[in-house]
Amino acid sequence: MSFQPPLSGKEQDETEEFRPKFDAHGLIAAVAQDADTGDVLMLAWMNAEALTATLETGRATYWSRSRGKLWVKGETSGHFQDVIEVYTDCDQDAVVMKIRQTDAACHTGRKSCFYRRVDGTNRLVKTDS
Repeated sequence: MSFQPPLSGKEQDETEEFRPKFDAHGLIAAVAQDADTGDVLMLAWMNAEALTATLETGRATYWSRSRGKLWVKGETSGHFQDVIEVYTDCDQDAVVMKIRQTDAACHTGRKSCFYRRVDGTNRLVKTDS
């Protein structure tokens, strides 16, 4: 699968074609959201190859910026993300995936990577995620 280049302005906002707008590094932000609860579980990055693999296999595949390679979420931990639906925003520079998560999404073992809230004094308060 290959993607057509993005369109300009309003054309990109209204097209019925999926034309992801990758950044200068060839990446697009990918948010994983629990399909049942709506909880945001994690944010990662995808290149065209990772996005294609995700759409073709139904398993979340990301681009590791630190390792410089593709990784299937759960390939080492067993904590897979089965993709139910993929949404894109208006200009197609980000995707939200509604997923079913096997066990923890976060590498810390938590359900979500978003387990801390920033309070009014720039302190972090742990939540129960």
